[in-house]
Amino acid sequence: MAAQFGRRLRRGATTTAVAAAAVAALSASQAAPAASLADTSGGGDQQAAGAESGDGAATGNSPYYTDLPPLVTPDKPGASSNLPVTGSAESGIPASILAAYKQAEQTIAGTDAACRLPWQLLAAIGKVESGQARGGRVDANGTTFSPILGPALNGQGFALIKDTDGGEYDGDATHDRAVGPMQFIPSTWATWGQDANADGRKDPNNIYDAALAAGRYLCAGTRDLAVAADLDRAVLSYNHSQEYLRTVRSWFDYYKRGTHEVPDGTGALPTGPGSGSGSSPSPSPSPKPSPSGPGPSTGPGPSKPGDGGTTPKPKPPTTPTPKPTPSNTFGSMENAGTGTLSATAGGVFTERIKVRAKNTLGAPLAKVSVTFTVTGGTDTRFAGGRTTVKVATGADGTATAPELKAGEKTGGFKVTAVAGTTEPRTTLTYAASVTARQADKIIRTGDKALVAAPGAEFADAVEVKATYKDAVAAGVAVTATMITDDEKPVENGKGPYFKDAKGKTVRTLADLKTGADGLLKLPKIYADDATGTYKLRLTTEGGATVVIELTIEATPTAPATPATPTAPTPPATPAA
Repeated sequence: MAAQFGRRLRRGATTTAVAAAAVAALSASQAAPAASLADTSGGGDQQAAGAESGDGAATGNSPYYTDLPPLVTPDKPGASSNLPVTGSAESGIPASILAAYKQAEQTIAGTDAACRLPWQLLAAIGKVESGQARGGRVDANGTTFSPILGPALNGQGFALIKDTDGGEYDGDATHDRAVGPMQFIPSTWATWGQDANADGRKDPNNIYDAALAAGRYLCAGTRDLAVAADLDRAVLSYNHSQEYLRTVRSWFDYYKRGTHEVPDGTGALPTGPGSGSGSSPSPSPSPKPSPSGPGPSTGPGPSKPGDGGTTPKPKPPTTPTPKPTPSNTFGSMENAGTGTLSATAGGVFTERIKVRAKNTLGAPLAKVSVTFTVTGGTDTRFAGGRTTVKVATGADGTATAPELKAGEKTGGFKVTAVAGTTEPRTTLTYAASVTARQADKIIRTGDKALVAAPGAEFADAVEVKATYKDAVAAGVAVTATMITDDEKPVENGKGPYFKDAKGKTVRTLADLKTGADGLLKLPKIYADDATGTYKLRLTTEGGATVVIELTIEATPTAPATPATPTAPTPPATPAA
């Protein structure tokens, strides 16, 4: 049974005040004050969940964890370089989860650099939404062992969102539920879902897919997340609640001061609701631009840290780099049995590139991100029309690139596989080639004699069919040539001929191609005045040949009709 969310902040003004006080205490205890929160809602708390639909929010008004970071930060500004591998439990992020956040940051930096998405923001949201995928309980590919589902959004204490996916993602064909480590509702996932691990699926329960989707969602429009107001708007678009924003901001600032990697499945789980809260889960608010929230307000909302003055901008802290161990440190990458990469134009490469990553001890290393890239002047692509894909190595250290589909451009090209997150990276280069479509047999489809009179056209068209291994050979190049009858034939200078686009006489046509059915009908053939029997040779890419006879002969002349004898004129009768 999929895990459900509990231990959440109860709705109401008392809880709001407690959360605000905790955030204020956290900010006061840290050496650098937290950045001020942009007030994009007009202030105050939000109306009760269930009063309006959560459509448009990434989470759809699902509840979220409200635990706040420890008052003691994982590191003090200026001391990150001395942070040990171990640290506070709350600052530890499971290895696969951390890798997914950093990969998403890098991917978006390459496609939307202006957004300046920090991975710590994804970590903060992941902490609040699912406790970092329930402490990193994911498999080698980053998929949760069981689905992470929020409660049914049935309007009873939560937003009302009727089913949009037929239960495909959330197993609920009546109402939608938030799904996965980043808690996307199905309708939002349908628009923003990603396939970050190149396994051919957009899976909201896969941390790589979900983290990249969350990043793209936060970067929507022209947001620059290095600007505080834009970052706040992005978080509020994910869940339009000032409480949610404050909670995410607290974890964001906390993670910026230092984190460390912990093994998957060992991450700290939320400990329970905040002081003064009950056991009932609270819905997260709607992201609509009007103020809305988890419960009715009994008075003005808590003041924001930036109200009443200018908050000094904290000096960006340095994220500590954990000291790696030999067993989990990338050392090298090798070919893992990839064969010859060759395919016919328009076909599929039967061989797939496979590599193996090893640690510094020479043992297989899992969860290494390998980037495969098609290079060179080719239109060959990976499945989905992509030239670049990323695949994480499995438990055996291997990563297999998706299937390659050959384009129509023939010739050689290369595919690179790059692994490692720091320079120098390990790169393997594979040579690949695309050959022209081929036929091993070509035959004429008819058997009627091809005859024309001098200076006339051949009345019957020449049609041929090409096959390869007894299957239709479509798109195969064919050359047609009028040849001599010599032992080593050459192009004939007399007899039947073709006409080019300008009407000029030619006796060789190249770049002819068979159709989807393998058939080719030649253009009209004309006869000159030289009578006799001639040969037309058709040759395919692949070497298949057929020779067809053409005859030019004069029309037989009908024999002359003999003259009819004229009766002799009788002699004149003598006059009397």
